[in-house]
Amino acid sequence: MNQITFHHDTVLSDVHMLLPNARHLMTRLNSVGQPVFLSKFRILSDGERHDNSDPGKGLKEAEENYEPSEDRAKDTQVTQGKDGEEGGAGNVEPFLDVDGDIDIKHRPRKNSNKESGRDLVCPIILKQSNSALEEEDEDTDDKDNTFKDIIKIEHTMATTLEDVGKQVWLGAFLLADFILSKPHMFRGATVLELGAGTGLTSIVMASVAKTLYCTDVGEDLLSMCKRNVTLNQHIIEPAGGEVRVRQLDWLQYDLCTDAGVEFRWTEEEVADLYDNTKIIIAADVCYDEDLTDGLFRTLYRLCSNFRHTCTIFISLEKRMNFTLRHMDVSCDAYNHFSHCLFQLEDQVDGRCSFRVEQLPSDFAQFLLYERIEQLLWKVTATPLPFPASTVNTVPAPEDTKQSPVELKV
Repeated sequence: MNQITFHHDTVLSDVHMLLPNARHLMTRLNSVGQPVFLSKFRILSDGERHDNSDPGKGLKEAEENYEPSEDRAKDTQVTQGKDGEEGGAGNVEPFLDVDGDIDIKHRPRKNSNKESGRDLVCPIILKQSNSALEEEDEDTDDKDNTFKDIIKIEHTMATTLEDVGKQVWLGAFLLADFILSKPHMFRGATVLELGAGTGLTSIVMASVAKTLYCTDVGEDLLSMCKRNVTLNQHIIEPAGGEVRVRQLDWLQYDLCTDAGVEFRWTEEEVADLYDNTKIIIAADVCYDEDLTDGLFRTLYRLCSNFRHTCTIFISLEKRMNFTLRHMDVSCDAYNHFSHCLFQLEDQVDGRCSFRVEQLPSDFAQFLLYERIEQLLWKVTATPLPFPASTVNTVPAPEDTKQSPVELKV
């Protein structure tokens, strides 16, 4: 194998497509035969951070992937008239192909790989052992004065939809920026991450929080996540934080405490989770309707059993896709997420109330990525006093296909 092969169902994260200078070192094959890469992401220093008070502003470092402003100006002159009206005075007719469809001409990029000095990415399987690679990495890091600001993440590069948790996504960067911008909100807290994937956001959170339960499902994914936690102890240890990688399946009712499962929960951890968790986070986990339903059922069950107020932060990228259902560009995943979110807010069961608000994305940018149209939501879950005579009728496992608003107590 000397290069990545893409199939019709292959999904590739924008993080790996848009970052021009990120290092993607292929180190090994995982237990299911997927190539595993090691990438390094640097936390920007004070002088390098980007002010995102202007939501439409991109990163200067990533502009080589975009059209020069000179070319954009030419496009504007073509599509606008003297008075700035669309189409201009001449009302330029679009070019049509033989079938009558609009024939869109794409300019070749001026910043080709040769001109930019960047090598083509053709990953190969390295013939070194893991230990040899780690020694080489350590030697490089020793020469790097900013080693303490480097996050090292093992991930896959292109997967099917069911394995996208093994990639790094923009929503994880957005939530990581939010955490780094407001560390006082999370300092010393017990935090639960749902759908942690590679663990990047958990690692950043552990630099300020006390205990971090980093959860997902799938032994191979959780093993990768655990390895990433180990690779980033230089970020976690100085703050005295602790990351515990655990299995949490949104489609199951109970936390797994089976002694035969590697990433099981102990009884002490389950008690700690319900007694002390004040923050829940989730980054870019809403891309499938069934999983989104499972996420909100899980949030409802957890918060309804907490004895204290819990704050939930959810980040996601609003992805636009052409669908046959609508024969138009739509955003089905986001629309379903939004529907579930406000169902949760409207839930009235006497156990817990939920308040939803969207947060602005104008906080400082600590990581190098293109902050496109991404969203950050805050949900505040407050337990309500209820009579001791109230019978708990939270649905049994076979009933968990219900939507959040249908959960009755």
